[in-house]
Amino acid sequence: MADMAQPPLITLNDLRLTFGGKPLFTGVSFSLSKGERVALVGRNGAGKSTLMKIISESVEADSGDVWRQPGITYAIVSQEPSLAGFDTVLDYVSEGLEASYMAEAELMEFGVDAAADPATLSGGQQRRAALAKAFAREPDVLLLDEPTNHLDVPMIETVERRLKGFNGVVLLVSHDRRFLENVSTNTLWLRQGKVLKSPEGYSKFDEWAEQVEQEEERQLRRMTTQLKDEQHWLARGVTGRRKRNQGRLAKLKNMRVQHAEMRGALQDRKNTADLSVSTGDSMSKKVIEAKNLSKTFDTPNGPLVIADDLSLRILRGDRIGIIGPNGAGKTTLVRLLLGEIEPDEGTVRQSKTLEVTYQDQTRDTLNPKDTVWEALAPGGGDSIMVQGNQRHVAAYAKDFLFKPEQLRQPVGALSGGERNRLALAIGLAKSSNLMVMDEPTNDLDMQTLELLEDMLLSYDGTLILVSHDRAFLDATVTSCLCPVGDGKWVITAGGWTDAQNQLKHFRQQDETAQKSEKAKAETARAKPQKKLSYKDEHRQKEINTLIPKLQAEIKTLEGKMSDPELYTRDPDAFAKASARIGAARDELDMIEMEWLEIEEKREALAGS
Repeated sequence: MADMAQPPLITLNDLRLTFGGKPLFTGVSFSLSKGERVALVGRNGAGKSTLMKIISESVEADSGDVWRQPGITYAIVSQEPSLAGFDTVLDYVSEGLEASYMAEAELMEFGVDAAADPATLSGGQQRRAALAKAFAREPDVLLLDEPTNHLDVPMIETVERRLKGFNGVVLLVSHDRRFLENVSTNTLWLRQGKVLKSPEGYSKFDEWAEQVEQEEERQLRRMTTQLKDEQHWLARGVTGRRKRNQGRLAKLKNMRVQHAEMRGALQDRKNTADLSVSTGDSMSKKVIEAKNLSKTFDTPNGPLVIADDLSLRILRGDRIGIIGPNGAGKTTLVRLLLGEIEPDEGTVRQSKTLEVTYQDQTRDTLNPKDTVWEALAPGGGDSIMVQGNQRHVAAYAKDFLFKPEQLRQPVGALSGGERNRLALAIGLAKSSNLMVMDEPTNDLDMQTLELLEDMLLSYDGTLILVSHDRAFLDATVTSCLCPVGDGKWVITAGGWTDAQNQLKHFRQQDETAQKSEKAKAETARAKPQKKLSYKDEHRQKEINTLIPKLQAEIKTLEGKMSDPELYTRDPDAFAKASARIGAARDELDMIEMEWLEIEEKREALAGS
């Protein structure tokens, strides 16, 4: 926990801001002290990103005071960092620095090529470059808006380690609950235009928020009783005493406003989005079957093996998380399984009744110029087909926490989390029996994350989930598909945490096997083999005995089968003889092949 004796670096007092005609902040007050790592939580659209901009002086509040300790410096990692206008990544990271060695060191720490063209970077590489730029400045205040988006788990753990060692103030917004639990020392809760501050980190947030709401409910009950008394007084004839009671009337109006605000704050957290999804028509138990699947891409850095001889069977009701570092080929593997990409070798068979809802991580299907209404109902009109049922657009939007006044807003004006929520609404309107979700938690607020978890837990179709969100995976999947290198994948039982424990055991077994093979190879090199091993010699003697026995058995069975009366006289004996003769012939073929392999080995050793 942060040392509360530290003097504040930043203090906000009664900040108020109206944004687009809507009161965003109605009285925000709190302070941030050195050593605090503060999780800023609140619903999408509550103003978390705007509050960060006010702190960093890029947005000014309508009223209120912001005090900053003189000379403090800021570094910001925004939701969508822009690297445009720079020739190299190093130019971007070292911008404004007197010497570039700090930028080079941080780029090395975050695994980004300093000489790379920013235009060629993936989303994860851009995020890492932005983090390198922030840390290279050694700021007093670090403002991070969704810093884990597009990062894989090893890189998220690197960010966690760096933040725990950071000596200034950290204010961070993130949908990644495990990340917030691991890093934060305090929590700011932005709701209904105000901020409450907890003295503990996000791991205690639910417990603290419940206590806050219980106290507010008690206050609301008292205020409701008092309001009824005042309204009763008003109904008894205030008209004749109007001048004498103007103060009491004003108090009543203020009470009504406070009552509405408190009720809205409580309702804000309790709203539940009806994120239900149909599972479509019934389908066969086998959803997707991949056999001996192989796929390799040629890249400037050499071959990239996505899958090597992968065989996988996905059954109805399976809930599979595909995990692994960026670059392992998770999204490409999904596209292979869905038939969007042809494999180099192997086959993929899908159920004939497959109905897929595919939520990719790009959200490219959203047109920023469309209104929310147009995005939900592109064909026009007041209704939309949701899982085969007709729903009013406004009612369906409300299920996903969109207020009526937001329906005419352009999509481009929505926050990142609101755009994600809209993409979910559009995707989940489709009937499906296979849901594929690629990084669905990016930019979602905690409330929507919990609602999405509830929806997925009640979904009785098949789920394939690509995610780096450890808590989300633990809550939603029952098995994980994990890369172990060179295009090899293994299935582990349970969620992300279970997968890590099983992978650790798998790696230990693999290391033991490699050491054993290495030892055998070294022994073989030290003592060149000149004759068959005792095991091969013994096996060949066994085969020499087995072959005549099988040949004799087959001859006897052939004699029995040649009797034309056997089937009529003894059907069971005929069936047994028929089954055994086929098995005996297969055994004979197999051991004859084994004998030949041993004999070839003998000849090779004799000639060496």
